[in-house]
Order: sequence, then structure tokens, then C-alpha cells
Amino acid sequence: MSYVTTLRKQYNDEIIPNLKKEFSYTSIMQVPKLEKIVINQGLGQAITDKKLIDIAINELTAITGQKAVSTVSKKDISNFKLRKKMPIGVRVTLRRENMYEFLERLVKVAIPRIRDFRGVGFKFDGSGNYTLGITEQIIFPEIEIDKISKILGMNITFVTSAKTDKEGYALLREFGLPFKNIKRN
Repeated sequence: MSYVTTLRKQYNDEIIPNLKKEFSYTSIMQVPKLEKIVINQGLGQAITDKKLIDIAINELTAITGQKAVSTVSKKDISNFKLRKKMPIGVRVTLRRENMYEFLERLVKVAIPRIRDFRGVGFKFDGSGNYTLGITEQIIFPEIEIDKISKILGMNITFVTSAKTDKEGYALLREFGLPFKNIKRN
């Protein structure tokens, strides 16, 4: 028997029936699911400080439990002293069990550590996908505050199979993402 994360079990046992009832789906296959989570850090300062990329890769690998890769620039931009194929960011894509483990740690451990937190905004992309901006990497317990050299932010994108923003919102709300209480139509 293979290991099943708590959140995946909750998805199968509680979230699917709730969404099926809420949207009157006739089949389980119509219920939206979380396909992947992409964590991305843009590091413009890496142009002058090359060690920043290595530090960010190590931190993102520690946070996600999966090896992060650097992203490179696509073209030359002289105003920013940027050359083609220069490393300017770090990203990691989580799927299956790693994705559910990360989401559980994010919702239950990291987000409650954000100072003056009042909920995440309701800003979907029109296709049921959601991007959450985090301003400090120190909210994750895997990061040792004494060892960080620079506070870095990140974007966490939740890619769902939902067709509409309303379905994507319902899915992420069921997973426990603390949205602000905003009136929606």
C-alpha cells in the first residue's frame, strides 16, 4: 500500500462530494482538481550578486522538498544590464503527493505565521487558476532566520482543472486556503 497524504485523503473523502453537491455535477470526473503548484522567485538582484541564485535554490529546495531550478533571461536588456541566458530567478513545480504535502504545510503552518494577516485576496486568472504572492520566505519553518542574507518573496501558483474562477475558488476554499470574506456574485 502506498502513502497517501492527509490532504489527498480529505480531497477524495470530503471535497469531491462537497463540490459535486455545490455545482450539481453528475460525474466525479467533472469535479475540479489541483493539477500542480508552481513556486517562482524572480531575483533581479542576481545580476550583480551571483551567489543569490544558489542561496535561493537551496532555500526553495528546503521549503518544497524538491530540487529547484534556476530560470534564465530570454533576451538582452541593456537598461537592466541583463544579458541573454543570465540566471534571474528560481522555480519549482510540485505535483501529486509533494504538491499536497506543500499545500498542507502552507495552509496549516506558513500562512498563520504571516504578520497582520487578514486573508488572501480573490484574484483568479479567469480559468480557475490562482497566484498567491508571499513577501517573505521566513514564514516557512524550514528557513533558519539566522542564516538568511536577504528577505526574498515568491509567487505560488495553484493550477487547477476548474473551468471558471468560481469553481477554482470553491476548490481552494475547500482545501483550506484562507480567503478574505468578500461578497461575490
